[in-house]
Amino acid sequence: MLIVIEQLLSADEVHQFRTRLDKADWQDGLKTAGTLARAVKRNLQLEDGSALAVELGNQILRKLGNHPQFIAAALPARIYPPKFNRYEDGGTYGAHIDSALMQVPGTNVTLRSDLSATLFLSEPGEYDGGELEIEGPFGAQAVKLAAGDMVLYPSSSLHRVTPVTRGARIASFFWIESMVRDEGERALLYDLDQTIQGLTPHLAADNPHLVQLTGVYHNLLRRWAIT
Repeated sequence: MLIVIEQLLSADEVHQFRTRLDKADWQDGLKTAGTLARAVKRNLQLEDGSALAVELGNQILRKLGNHPQFIAAALPARIYPPKFNRYEDGGTYGAHIDSALMQVPGTNVTLRSDLSATLFLSEPGEYDGGELEIEGPFGAQAVKLAAGDMVLYPSSSLHRVTPVTRGARIASFFWIESMVRDEGERALLYDLDQTIQGLTPHLAADNPHLVQLTGVYHNLLRRWAIT
């Protein structure tokens, strides 16, 4: 399931990010590429662990922690510290699947990547190309969102970033380990949660059908969650 979270960052927050990132010391993305990725990866990245990456990454994490749609969609157990990349001058990332297990930098924690996230920090009109293409059951879906918007998609998906032929595509990206490992179960819980949220303003809090539906959600979560 592909889920778009609109305006995770406000226009002012995007401007603050870009003011800092446009002056950043970008490094060759091949420094963090695995054996297979080196053949298809051509981009720039902010150095992991740099003061700027940590500061902006923590700001993103704080926004995620208070975002109901993200929590409902991801049911996060762990989040890999956000990273930042830049594509320009033909920069691209060919078809690949994200690693299943990742060690969180500076820790002994290993994270299972259930969901991948891309937070767009450039407006679509700032660059040509640069679509995030995600393969799904019904073919590839191209994603190119407004600055401040984020897409969530299964880490098991084959995906690519098409060549940027004009301008620069700047984004943050990271991975989430969910409390609900199975993608189908997680999708059902998200749909059920959104249905409950849609009904809540129109029904009394003690409406028996709403209470029962909420109970079904929590009992399914209790059955499927791994903590």
